[in-house]
Amino acid sequence: MFRTRLLRMPRQALGLNLRASAANGSSFSANSSFNKINAARGLHSVPALPHDFSEGVPNLMSPGGFSLAWTDYMTVTVDKLNAMIAGTELETHDVKTILLMTAREPSQAPIFNHASMAHNNHFFFQGIAPQGTPMPDELRRELEASFSSIESLRLEFIVTASAMFGPGFVWLVKAGPGDYRLLPTYLAGSPYPGAHWRMQSTDMNTVGNDGSARSYLRNQSLGARRRVGDLPPGGIELEPLLCLNTWEHAWLLDWGMGVDGKGGKAAYVDAWWKLIDWEKVHQRSGVLRPEYMSETSP
Repeated sequence: MFRTRLLRMPRQALGLNLRASAANGSSFSANSSFNKINAARGLHSVPALPHDFSEGVPNLMSPGGFSLAWTDYMTVTVDKLNAMIAGTELETHDVKTILLMTAREPSQAPIFNHASMAHNNHFFFQGIAPQGTPMPDELRRELEASFSSIESLRLEFIVTASAMFGPGFVWLVKAGPGDYRLLPTYLAGSPYPGAHWRMQSTDMNTVGNDGSARSYLRNQSLGARRRVGDLPPGGIELEPLLCLNTWEHAWLLDWGMGVDGKGGKAAYVDAWWKLIDWEKVHQRSGVLRPEYMSETSP
C-alpha cells in the first residue's frame, strides 16, 4: 500500500546546502562513476540519474520521499566526502576507487563510509525505471537455474530485506558463469571483495596468548594462507548487478512501519520489484571478470 507524503522533513532541519540537480533525465551508463564538478580539484557532485524522478518514483516514492532518499541524502553525503578528501590524493579518483582504497585502513573509515554510501545509493537508483523493464530471456534462464524460479528470487529479496536487523543493502551478485546469489550488506558495507577486510600487522586473535600449541597452530594456519589478487581470506570474486536499499530514509517516509500488515518494508520491496530495470541488470551480468580466484598453499 503506497502512502504519499506521510510527513515532510524540511531541508533546513537537515542543514542542507543543495548545489546540484539530481534528476535531469540524462543518460548514465551501468558502471559510470560520479561526474566531477571541478576537473582541476576532482570534487564530486550528485550524479544525474537515467530517469527523471523529480515528481517521485511511480508507486514507490512520493516527491518528498525521493527528495529525502536521493537529492537531500546524496547531497549531504557527497558534500561530506568532498570535505574529507579535498587536498588529498583521493580527490582525483571516482567514488568506487575511493571506497576500495580506504576500506582496509581503519583510520580512513569515515571516508570509506561516505564513499560507499554514495556508491551504493547511486547503484540502487540506477537499477529502477518508471515502469520497470522486461527481463531478457537469457537472464531469466540463468536466474531460474540459481533460484529455481523468478518468484523464488522475488520472495528471497523480500524475506532477506525484512529479516535485516538494521539498515543496509541487499545485492544480487554474479559469482561465476550462471552463478547468482543474494548478498546483504549492513550500514555502508560494500559488496566488492576488495573491501571485505581490514589491514593490520598483528593477529588480534592471538594477542596476549601464552604461546600454547593451540595459538601456534592457529598462527601456522593463518600464515599458510596466501592472498590471491584483491580477495580477503575465503573471499570469492563477484560482480554486483542489482541493489535494494533497506535504509529507513528510502522507505519509511512513504511506507510507514507496516502496522496491521499494511505498508512497511516488505510492501516497499514488493513495489520496488515491479520497477527493476532488468535490461540494465542483464548488461551488468556480462561484465564479470573471468578470473575466479581461490586461496592456494605455498
